Amino acid sequence: MLNRATADQRREAALVVDDLAAVLALCGAKLPSLEVDWEYGRRTGCYLVSLGAARASDVVRIVELLRKGLHFERLADDGG
Repeated sequence: MLNRATADQRREAALVVDDLAAVLALCGAKLPSLEVDWEYGRRTGCYLVSLGAARASDVVRIVELLRKGLHFERLADDGG
């Protein structure tokens, strides 16, 4: 029953991990330990995405991209 109830969560977790990995690859960064914590999900019914460990240079690139994205989002929100 829990398996059926969490099917959408499992699917969403798997898709978001794939999406994040793809976006990071496009910008030349990666999180080598990026994965869904399937075991935790089976035990609790809550599927977590583990970002894991990464090289500092990859995290710097991800932070730069997030800052740029926030900047453009604010510009769009301000109409500009």
